[in-house]
Amino acid sequence: MKKQNITIFQMSVMTIITIAGLRGLPGMAIYGWASIILYLIPAVMFFIPSALVSAELGATYDGGVYQWAREGLGERWGLVAIWMQWIHNVVWYPAQLAFVASAAASVFGLTQLPNSGLYIAIVIVVVFWWAVWLTLKGGNLFARIASGAGLIGTLIPAALLLILGAAWLLTKQHISTTLTGSHLMPNFTNFAAIALVVQNVLAFAGMEVNAVHAHQMADSKRYTRVVGVAFVGALVIFILPTLILSMVLPKTVNLSDGAVIGFETMFSKFGMGFMGNVIALAIVIGAIASIISWISGPSRGLFNAANDGALPEFFRKSNKNGAQRGILLLMGVVVTILASFYVIFPSSVSMVFSLLIGMAVALYVMMYILMFLASISLRRQKKTGNDGYHAPALYFMAGMGIVACLAAFLLTFVPSSSQAGIPTWLYPILVGGVFLVLSVPSLILFEMAKRK
Repeated sequence: MKKQNITIFQMSVMTIITIAGLRGLPGMAIYGWASIILYLIPAVMFFIPSALVSAELGATYDGGVYQWAREGLGERWGLVAIWMQWIHNVVWYPAQLAFVASAAASVFGLTQLPNSGLYIAIVIVVVFWWAVWLTLKGGNLFARIASGAGLIGTLIPAALLLILGAAWLLTKQHISTTLTGSHLMPNFTNFAAIALVVQNVLAFAGMEVNAVHAHQMADSKRYTRVVGVAFVGALVIFILPTLILSMVLPKTVNLSDGAVIGFETMFSKFGMGFMGNVIALAIVIGAIASIISWISGPSRGLFNAANDGALPEFFRKSNKNGAQRGILLLMGVVVTILASFYVIFPSSVSMVFSLLIGMAVALYVMMYILMFLASISLRRQKKTGNDGYHAPALYFMAGMGIVACLAAFLLTFVPSSSQAGIPTWLYPILVGGVFLVLSVPSLILFEMAKRK
């Protein structure tokens, strides 16, 4: 049977949609010109270092963050790194799919459905298990569907937004004061602006996720090209469409559907108002594509760790296609249980998940710190940078990335305005508790595996 390789195009699209999406752009668009600086600072401090480090490590090792951390820091820390990436996303899946459910209902005019916990739970379970089934099929099926859906749901809408923005300027339409009344330099005397810069560090997260699939490419050394394409693509999707939305959105726009409102405003002006719902549906498809990409990468990395003996036997179970059956089924069960909370606690579950995800971010940030430390260790041992790709100023870049990650890590202990209901003294304790509860099992499982 002919091996089904993942192409550079498929890997690039999967990596771009893992990093960038249109859903969060309105939150930055309200800052107008200042959004450029608010994007560029974390891009320089974190995105460039993570891209360069991922390119160098990916040129030598095709096993993703698990293999990178294992080779640089040892097997235990390799497991901890991939576990933190994996468990953070298990918590994130229900919230992302709840957005899919609500947005899909709105597209078809069923505005009351998002208030139904049962409806939300059904969509979460059905879509997630479908994504699990795709991954279990093995080969490059998941990559074909994820890249195709990502093209429809992220890249094409982003390109349309650029075209509409150009048409808006050429036809001299009204420019919102969101843009004209803004300044290029943010007000850094305000803690909120500093916090936003730090939070945007994770807006650029995900460059390393699909590196675990590099061995499925015809030439894994070409992963460096994927990093380059994804880097440019993500920056373009973040900055230019954000400025275009600033031209048409008021500062008081509802951030959850601001991207769709921006499209509807421009399409209506050019006599194509019906396209608003088409774009809304496309964004839903893009969100599903990101789910597929996030399921396959971290779970495969955890499977690789299990095959190295870093996890108990259950995590090594695979099917006839070589897919990580045990891990994927475990994820499906956990997400199904979490989805049931939307039925049991319909009025408060969204807030709880939002809180939990905000706290679990500390895990993902710590994974990046381990990745940067591993890159320094491997370069010092002369195990990377010898052929394929040699990242410039790697020690400096990795150090800068660590500083950015430490800032993001510390900020997770500071409650945001949306979490005002939690006492200030209690919030850091809760974050620390969530961090320990979600991370310590990796160390326990590692010891269990080694005792056997």
